[in-house]
Amino acid sequence: MIKVDEREKIRRAYFREGKSIRQIAREQRHSRTTVKKAIESAEEETYTLREPREAPVLGPYKARIDELLAENERLPRKQRYTGYKIYEDIYERGYRGSESGVRRYIGLQRRETKKRKVYIPLEFDEGTDGQVDWGEAQAIIAGEEVTVQLFLMRLCYSRKLFVRAYPTQRQEAFFEGHIQGFQHFQGIPHRLAYDNLKIAVQYILDEGGRQEQKAFVAFRSHYLFESHYCTPGQGHEKGRVEDGVGFARRRFLGCRLGARLFSVRVLPKQSSTSPGRPAPTSG
Repeated sequence: MIKVDEREKIRRAYFREGKSIRQIAREQRHSRTTVKKAIESAEEETYTLREPREAPVLGPYKARIDELLAENERLPRKQRYTGYKIYEDIYERGYRGSESGVRRYIGLQRRETKKRKVYIPLEFDEGTDGQVDWGEAQAIIAGEEVTVQLFLMRLCYSRKLFVRAYPTQRQEAFFEGHIQGFQHFQGIPHRLAYDNLKIAVQYILDEGGRQEQKAFVAFRSHYLFESHYCTPGQGHEKGRVEDGVGFARRRFLGCRLGARLFSVRVLPKQSSTSPGRPAPTSG
């Protein structure tokens, strides 16, 4: 069983340096099976029994424990059977073994039914992808502390970040933020990733598609970029710009006394046919 730092070394050689499994196995002196396991998961392996230990005392009660664990899947989280409650249940039915033995068996059963985590490394080509999001922050404007809406656009390849503050998250601010971002980066990504924002998405279809707002479709058509929407509740799918929200707060608004003053104003509504479309960016 290899250590976690050895596992990391294997994964870097495979994903970052582009080395083959055969080459890594030869250079780092591991079997190909070990190298493949390290590539499949960054998590350190835990020891598992090839065959379950005999449990003559617990054996007759395993079916009851499995029944309670299955029932747990249907119960609200706060009403589920804990390890101690399961122990109490089978104790009343005649079990006289230890509570730790019950907990050990419960842990083994949960590990067997738990789905293995899968991680897919994300890589982006130059100028291909960007991510857009909104965030809130406190700013001091004209001596008064107010809540501002931060429009953020981040390029996935270079990680360059554009931030602009608005008083609202209305559609005019959403479009104007895009235009300012395109001008700042001197180009337009081929594809932008979003949450399922109401200003872009009317509703999510049963088959997983999106009914988009007509104004957003016209805006996207003018600037000729593609849009991609994250799975509901899975904001980490655009983690680069999610991190950017916290970065913007810390960098520009981290200290209340020294908060950066934003010139916040609602600009005139932009026409979706306004001229001057920049070329695709190389970031």
